[in-house]
Amino acid sequence: MVGKWLEGRAKRATGSAIAALLALRPATARVIADGTERELATEMLQPGDVLAVRPGERIAADGAIAEGLANIDESALTGESRPVARAVGEAVHQGAIVLDGRLLVSVTAIGATTMLARVASLVEAAQASRAPVQKLVDRVSAVFVPAVLGIAALTLLGWLLAGAAAGTAVLHAVAVLVIACPCALGLATPAAIMAGTGAAARAGILIRDAEAIERAGGITLVAFDKTGTLTEGRPRLAARHGDADGLRLAAALNAGSEHPLAHALLAALGAAPPPVTDFRALPGRGVEGVVEGRRLALGSPRLLTEAGASAGPLAALADAEEAQGRTLAWLIEGDRALALFAFEDAVKPGSAGAIAALRSMGVRVAMLSGDRDAAARAAAAPLGIAEVAAELLPAQKSEAIAAWRATGAHVAMVGDGVNDAPALAAADLGIAMGTGTDIAIAAAGVTLLRGDPALVPATLAITRRTLAKIRQNLGWAFAFNALGIPLAAFGFLSPVVAGGAMALSSVTVLGNALLLSRWRP
Repeated sequence: MVGKWLEGRAKRATGSAIAALLALRPATARVIADGTERELATEMLQPGDVLAVRPGERIAADGAIAEGLANIDESALTGESRPVARAVGEAVHQGAIVLDGRLLVSVTAIGATTMLARVASLVEAAQASRAPVQKLVDRVSAVFVPAVLGIAALTLLGWLLAGAAAGTAVLHAVAVLVIACPCALGLATPAAIMAGTGAAARAGILIRDAEAIERAGGITLVAFDKTGTLTEGRPRLAARHGDADGLRLAAALNAGSEHPLAHALLAALGAAPPPVTDFRALPGRGVEGVVEGRRLALGSPRLLTEAGASAGPLAALADAEEAQGRTLAWLIEGDRALALFAFEDAVKPGSAGAIAALRSMGVRVAMLSGDRDAAARAAAAPLGIAEVAAELLPAQKSEAIAAWRATGAHVAMVGDGVNDAPALAAADLGIAMGTGTDIAIAAAGVTLLRGDPALVPATLAITRRTLAKIRQNLGWAFAFNALGIPLAAFGFLSPVVAGGAMALSSVTVLGNALLLSRWRP
């Protein structure tokens, strides 16, 4: 009965991670239509609806701020304890609390497509998944049960042949059957997985499945993307050179792009750019299109080289900007460079601490970046990252991961962008920043609900601890049976004592797993 109570407590404790998330969803929302506000059930909302959210209220659906400025508490969803400021154009999510200011939010996602629903679904799937080690336990159990029945039969026969009374022989055989109950073996892995994934979810770490836990436990090298992962991902235009009209033309090429450098160009322009036609993205290089009848391309130095364009007098300026660690983008027309843009991106406050924490855990740290080598090394140097591979296309990032794995390293890749998706999939463990793109998140085994690099060592810590609990539980279960069965067979345990010992083994396994729920990053 105590074991059953502990099992129920374990399920409630870990299931509360899902229940708490779903409880964040407001029952109703105020929708503005034809200039008036009316209350509507959350289930009735549609993309495009405009919600009015007052201070102290929860946001009823995912959306973008159409009007207003406010500090928002996202702690229950992302684990971030501090309020975050959100302004017009920024994304907000269902369940977050508006602390001050009135917001108008344009709905972009409802129902099962919201971040809140996806998080709850991932947590539930992870807790129901089976670790590879559990498959081994299942195979052992398949042999264990008939083996125990055989040992019980031999015990009965042996005592009878030794001249014992039939009642005594039966008691000893029954003691073997009772103490060998495989409950502890069956509970060892799922109990630890439930407790571990629940604790991780409360900290803002979503583990996709139990297999990801095992892969994370063996990681020896963590490779970080640079932009948006170790840096803020909100670069600003620090300098521009060349054609005076270059900024307007470059902004036009990026008008529909979600790339951080595109946002920086549009912010620097401060006005609506001219329209672009025949637009095409060049993965890992840049974009191209026709603006005001001129075919233009905007992208990395690699694009300049591949286009066979001449940098001309801008070459010396490019070297000077690169020496400062800035990221470069070239505006190209035909075979010549029209303009040069240099961007700066601040390193995230938690990056240095995250790198130091990984090193203290005995994990190597590297950086993979599509930026120029000088810019990548300028960002890596203050963080103490010596292994840097730069100027990489998405496929080359995957090749770098494969090369490390070929040397015996177990590699985790941390990224947030579309260009990181192949590397996330190629690594032993992909870790996606939840602030990144959906395709990066889909390719990863772990999703971090906030863009804090400190969650990377926390991920390895909770997975290592979960694996340790699984091993402890399995070790206890096997040791218990290895010791208890011979004692029962040779008559040192009565069925009553064996029953108590068997129950104690289940209680011990569950209690040990529940200790994981106390974990905090």
